[in-house]
Amino acid sequence: MKKQAPAATPFSATDLRTLLEGVAAGAVSIAEAARALQAMPAEELGFASLDHHRAMRKGFPEVVFCQGKTPAQVAEIVSRMAKTGQPVLGTRANEAHYRAAKKKTPAVVFDALARTLTIEPRRSTPRTKGIVLVSAGTADLPVAEEAARTLEVLGFEPDRIYDVGVAGLHRLVKHTRAIQAANVVIVVAGMEGALASVVGGLTAAPVVAVPTSVGYGTSFGGLTALFAMLNSCAPGVAVVNIDNGFGAAYLAASINRRIREGGPCD
Repeated sequence: MKKQAPAATPFSATDLRTLLEGVAAGAVSIAEAARALQAMPAEELGFASLDHHRAMRKGFPEVVFCQGKTPAQVAEIVSRMAKTGQPVLGTRANEAHYRAAKKKTPAVVFDALARTLTIEPRRSTPRTKGIVLVSAGTADLPVAEEAARTLEVLGFEPDRIYDVGVAGLHRLVKHTRAIQAANVVIVVAGMEGALASVVGGLTAAPVVAVPTSVGYGTSFGGLTALFAMLNSCAPGVAVVNIDNGFGAAYLAASINRRIREGGPCD
């Protein structure tokens, strides 16, 4: 008797492999597998369409941008994603989002500084090293910690180097060896954004620069730091959007994963 194909619910890469192995072994028919795959890419909630196919394409499930969503919407999305058994990450969350999500999904954790909601399944292996996270000042920590929490949920263990802005360059210099040993460096800085260029001149690793909205009037909400980073004289510096710690972490994780695990070009 053939086994029944997995239900048309969210799939992980492991689920897909199990399904294909079942087809190969004759335990699941091609028709059953086709039915299971038809509903795999998305789950419709009316107000949201959850992309459960993303983990197979990108290596990590869809991430919830909580800002602009109601607490009830965030709670429902987190609940549905948690049922897949995969890691869950929500960014730009607030206390109201957390309280609503906690009622439906008790496992959710809120980091007030990073403004993140997370659910991490129990790990069988330690997080991967290789990424160094450098922050200019204490005021930049919300963005830096958003990056750090993103990396942790993605399965990476960042080395944090905080409060080493260019106003006291000696604070950074003592960390030169750690920066040079990294596969990828994330630099978070507001004000004039000079730290990214300094770090870019110290290491051969790619530098992902994150301008923050920290600063007085002519910082223009992070535009001054953004323009400075875009005009960096140090080669190997790429720039993400203002305050986008999540985007920087995702990019750094993608680079580090290819270095550690190898990619299609290997």
